[in-house]
Amino acid sequence: MVDVPQAIEPVAFLKKPRSEVAREAVEKGVSEHKCVIIIGACEVSYRGRASSKLELGERVVFIKEDGALLVHRPSQYSPVNWMPPQCLYETRTVGNSLVIKAVRRKPSEAIRITFNRINAIATLTLTDRGEFSLYASEEEMGEAIKSDPNLIEPDLRLTSVEKKVEPGFIDLYGTDKQGRLVVIEVKRKTAGRRAATQLAKYIEAIKQHTNRKVRGILVAPNISKETKTLLATLNIEFKQLSPRRCAETLNKKRERETLDKYARNIKID
Repeated sequence: MVDVPQAIEPVAFLKKPRSEVAREAVEKGVSEHKCVIIIGACEVSYRGRASSKLELGERVVFIKEDGALLVHRPSQYSPVNWMPPQCLYETRTVGNSLVIKAVRRKPSEAIRITFNRINAIATLTLTDRGEFSLYASEEEMGEAIKSDPNLIEPDLRLTSVEKKVEPGFIDLYGTDKQGRLVVIEVKRKTAGRRAATQLAKYIEAIKQHTNRKVRGILVAPNISKETKTLLATLNIEFKQLSPRRCAETLNKKRERETLDKYARNIKID
């Protein structure tokens, strides 16, 4: 039986191809800088700055048009193995198996994927010129500030999130480098009078239970003109911080956590 791609541009699809037909499809897709998706049972080995081995299992492998590679298991959002863009690829058949090797020169590392069964291969020509905008919720803004207090100021130490006081819950609470207590209210959009007066209530509630100096900081992308005047009257500070910057901070944090998790799961040479 001849394997014939069911081609409806920009997608070509192969169902249960023989190993040699699969090799040709992958090689052609990579050489033409297309996205290639391979679904099947495979083993994965990696060697470079570390080493790892993934035993046989059913997975989805993505080869992107820029040469990046990702191996996904049926669960979890992070790839179990991956290689960055600009990889060089080698494909070959060993008996009825398809072997795909991706190599990176600097730093030197390589991943070898051996498929003993392929359920499907799709090669895609995709167009994506959309601008990516990443924005955080108020809760995520608070999480970003907690993970990196330097977003507000250096040497800020946050000790509590959603601290309960009589008027409500303080978003972030801690101390500055001079030992003053700091009460922070976070807003995702332009902050108005209500945010300023609410923060003032939190500050007064804290002052009733301490003799230490207390600072108030309103964090938001922008504030209205009348709110700026009100903050000056209340002796409350304003820190301009965008949801986008917070989202970028969280994204970098999650990338570091993914890399750390990946490093813990592999054997270091």
